[in-house]
Amino acid sequence: MASFWQSVFSRRMLVAFVMGFSSGLPLLLTMGVLQAWMSKSGVDLSLIGLMSLVGLPYTVKFIWAPLLDRGAFTGLERQPGRPYPLWKAALNWLVKASIGRLGRRRGWMLWAQILLMAAIVLLALGDPGRSPTMIALAALLVTFFSASQDIAIDAYRREDLADDELGLGSSLAINGYRVGMLLAGGGGLIMADVMSFRDVYLIMAACLLVGVVTTLLTPEPQAQPRAPQSMRQAVVEPFVEFFGRAGLGWGLGVLGFILLYKIGDSMAATMTTPFFLARGYTMTQIGTVAKLFGFWATVAGGLLGGLVLLRLGINRSLWIFGFLQAVSTAGFAMLANLGPSTVWLAAVIAFENLTSGMATAAYAAYMAAQTNKNFTATQYALLSSLMGVPRVLVSAPTGVMAEWLGWSGFFIFCTVIAAPGMAMLIKFAPWNGDRR
Repeated sequence: MASFWQSVFSRRMLVAFVMGFSSGLPLLLTMGVLQAWMSKSGVDLSLIGLMSLVGLPYTVKFIWAPLLDRGAFTGLERQPGRPYPLWKAALNWLVKASIGRLGRRRGWMLWAQILLMAAIVLLALGDPGRSPTMIALAALLVTFFSASQDIAIDAYRREDLADDELGLGSSLAINGYRVGMLLAGGGGLIMADVMSFRDVYLIMAACLLVGVVTTLLTPEPQAQPRAPQSMRQAVVEPFVEFFGRAGLGWGLGVLGFILLYKIGDSMAATMTTPFFLARGYTMTQIGTVAKLFGFWATVAGGLLGGLVLLRLGINRSLWIFGFLQAVSTAGFAMLANLGPSTVWLAAVIAFENLTSGMATAAYAAYMAAQTNKNFTATQYALLSSLMGVPRVLVSAPTGVMAEWLGWSGFFIFCTVIAAPGMAMLIKFAPWNGDRR
């Protein structure tokens, strides 16, 4: 029991939460907040819609993840017989002072955080009405360095936490991520009512200092595996190792499970707001119950899920949370057959967000457990990129499906479609598979 609570209140868990906050804060600065800024500046709606493309680095971050697995950036080479510019000497000194002294994981985290803050400041100095192209380029830099920070942070967390701590650590990181999103999204828009968007972005850049300080104070993971010694080892071997660990079929099966485990929940979440409006709920009810109240229910679910994970392990938690997640989706089908009721809305939203938070914690822990510590950054970047695929791909047909099936039929379908992912647990996460 003592070791259980020591794990809960350890330095490693605090770092997981703070780094999750640093990862979540930049996301909405290039989405909702930026869209509001552009709308207020009179930018055309079609251009605002195209700005969603700046989020592409989040879905393809596995492409440059091998560079962060490769090891420390050692600086710029000196060309024989040529003068060495002062800026090169200064850059090399900075690299050696950061990555050279902090280590592979913390060094890359620090560089990504510093460059991310600089990109947000650059975005703050722009004017969407006068120079939307400059705003788009600055936003693209924000998402690139934010995705790079995510790569380094995910790799650090995987190596810093013991295997039996991955569940709780992942849940705390997810909750920190949500707090960062809430600060940037909700807090940023509220502040924009009393100050300029430029000041909002400068304040958000300053908020990332908490991640920089944490990076400087936390130690490098112990017993860190040796970095790949060549680009082939960094780029090719992570995939060779993953698919060769138990065969190509097993590797593809794990990827398929990651794609399917939360597909029903993702489909249902895409249409919840149109569903609430269609059933006669007011914007105030949706905002206070479905959004604000639901947010805290999700946070509670993540925390509760992390504690259960620490007790039961990842596999058993995936079974329990996956079943509860499917039942909560069925709750929307029940809500579709009732008149507008704030009590029932709150009950369904609370249960759905609670179970979704629990399932997401187990889901993230499972992905971390599938990585080899020799290739943490690359393999986790690949798996976490796949995590977002269902949300993107299934969002397009859900409106047509809801019209065709009706709201009750649509949510019943979302419940049933969870069955393939649950069935795959038998092979890819057996009930007693991770028990010692």
